[in-house]
Amino acid sequence: MKFTSRHSAARNTAAVLGVALAAATLTGCTETAAGGDDAAAAGACEPSDITLVGQVRNESNPYEAAWLDGGDAFAEQVGLTQERLTYDGDSTRQQEQISQLLAGDTECLVMNILPNGDSDTPPIVEGAEAAGAYLVTQWNKPADLNVADYDTWLSHITYDGVESGKQIGDALAEAIGGSGGIVALQGALDTAAAKDRFAGLEESLAANPDVELLDDQTANFSRAEALELTKTLLTKHGEEVKGIWAANDDMALGALEALQQAGRDDVAVVGIDAVPDALTAIQDGTMTATVSSDGPWQGGIGLAIGYCVATGELAVEDIAEEDRAWYAEQFLIEQDNVADFVSPETSEADFACDNLFSRSQGAMS
Repeated sequence: MKFTSRHSAARNTAAVLGVALAAATLTGCTETAAGGDDAAAAGACEPSDITLVGQVRNESNPYEAAWLDGGDAFAEQVGLTQERLTYDGDSTRQQEQISQLLAGDTECLVMNILPNGDSDTPPIVEGAEAAGAYLVTQWNKPADLNVADYDTWLSHITYDGVESGKQIGDALAEAIGGSGGIVALQGALDTAAAKDRFAGLEESLAANPDVELLDDQTANFSRAEALELTKTLLTKHGEEVKGIWAANDDMALGALEALQQAGRDDVAVVGIDAVPDALTAIQDGTMTATVSSDGPWQGGIGLAIGYCVATGELAVEDIAEEDRAWYAEQFLIEQDNVADFVSPETSEADFACDNLFSRSQGAMS
């Protein structure tokens, strides 16, 4: 499907500047940007000179693979290719890959990066700023790190994890009839996504007082870890477990496998990311709900923001303050609407320079 936004068109207009004005206004940015070529800092890159890089943890995670696929779709749209990088959840490896990129030609380098954890973001940002490379980050950053303090760190995109955690928590509560025991599989604890999603579950539990959280453990967003952890939790809590709340779909799918092995078909399971296997499970009734952040769009939008600034179609200072760090739209998926999300598509309009922030749900608080 093609996702549509409820966001006002007025903000689209505010995000755009004509090419001639962009070239002039970005000159001021040239003087303050540390490192990088003057022409690049002024947004004067020829499209053919731009290098596009997308980096995620791994492609074994269908959501992250879809992110990179979205980057490929945008790159093809502008006649380029995307360099796909993965670091297997290893922060040291991620930093090494970024350092290698920044040691090369950064004149017209555009990077769309998923930092492994909050603490991994500052060195990536500082390196990109020093090299003059255009950077968009997603999901993870320290709360006190301000995007507007930088010239080439253009935008940080995330999702209201509290909202999504509560959404699936409420869906789980409804699925188990409003009462009973559940267990929670948390994500990597050094990530804002994991912290916020669990906070959302806590809000849901407060709103559904007859639902009891029997246990919560981290499975680090991993299907394999979730499989083993769920086996342990089922052994520990037995028939008390009526539902499993998972902070992402990979863990939810691991939990479903453990339930299948245990012969349990009486446990509701929810997750986040809307990966294909989860959507199939929702269709066939073995999984209750998930939330989509639209991975293909994420993979394209980060590159599109950098591309529009690099070519001078958008001036850094013309990006509204609330669009430097912002929440993007997300979608709750259950059995009654899952068919609409099975084959998400991107469109050229999604990545147009006058439409970059159309899915904004407001600035990060």
